[in-house]
Amino acid sequence: MLSDRVCTAVDKPVDEKGFVAIGGIEQWVQVKGASCANPVIVLIHGGPGNPETPYTDNLYKDWQRDFTLVQWDQRGAGMTYGRNRPAEDEPLRVERLRDDGIEVARWAAKRFGRRQVILMGSSWGSVLGVNMVKASPESFCAYISTSQWVNRHGQRGSYDAVLALARAAGDQDSVAKLEALGLPPWTNPRNPGILRRVLRKYEALSTDPAPKSWWTPAPEYTTAKYEADYTDGEDYSWLQFVGWKGDGISAHIDLYQLGPGFDLPFYMIQGEQDLLTMPDTTKRYFDSISAPRKAYVPVPRAGHDLNPPMLAAQYKILKENVGMCR
Repeated sequence: MLSDRVCTAVDKPVDEKGFVAIGGIEQWVQVKGASCANPVIVLIHGGPGNPETPYTDNLYKDWQRDFTLVQWDQRGAGMTYGRNRPAEDEPLRVERLRDDGIEVARWAAKRFGRRQVILMGSSWGSVLGVNMVKASPESFCAYISTSQWVNRHGQRGSYDAVLALARAAGDQDSVAKLEALGLPPWTNPRNPGILRRVLRKYEALSTDPAPKSWWTPAPEYTTAKYEADYTDGEDYSWLQFVGWKGDGISAHIDLYQLGPGFDLPFYMIQGEQDLLTMPDTTKRYFDSISAPRKAYVPVPRAGHDLNPPMLAAQYKILKENVGMCR
């Protein structure tokens, strides 16, 4: 179990991983940074069910000079799933995951002697991020979202855009697959995955690829047990998200219903070629919110998933506002 004792060794790097009692179960937390004195970032992974803990050094090694990075395998994902395998019919709830995330943030603040931490969330993680800062604004000094998921109504825009691209390209195979799905929302849990595969194909035509080396896991995440836990957790979490009959978590998410007001700075980073959480959808939501400070940052040559331009845009926002959590 990881300690919650205040870190005082400011001249030594932090590299910790282990379980923390969160929400009544033991959940996996990983911490990396050059010094306890640096501002703390809590990163909320996407999916649901896709932790970034195995790839931390590949993605965020440079960030560790200036920030302490706290990552958490959510309930139903990665190491946490392996420690607490739920029954197949045990539901995931946004409210439960939101409260877990707030507990992780408070643990991190205590561990590093902070009053507040920076919160970052991407895709599914951006849904949790908004819910977390709305429920406990006092815990966070800023929220940075990437590929902000707003509600499932955006799926229709994605479907229409990708179908138009496939038709324009004369891609009859993709057109046939998409037309066979019919218009969203869907009740078949396989349909969102089919759309996602075609969508990635077309995003790849106008975005910079992520280096393959990014997705080489650290050695401790290459055991047969971890790989099985990761895959099983990904399957469990995804089915919880879409539902067996289109009635999963995603059917009940609508960030507009949480209200427009935020009590902390809000930065939204958006890939210009994102075909899943599309720029017009995220910008419309961004324009609807109020915050002490807010910025919308479009990123050329970036789609929905992390790539070098997106990573650079995130780091730039952090560096330009490094004093926000001092």
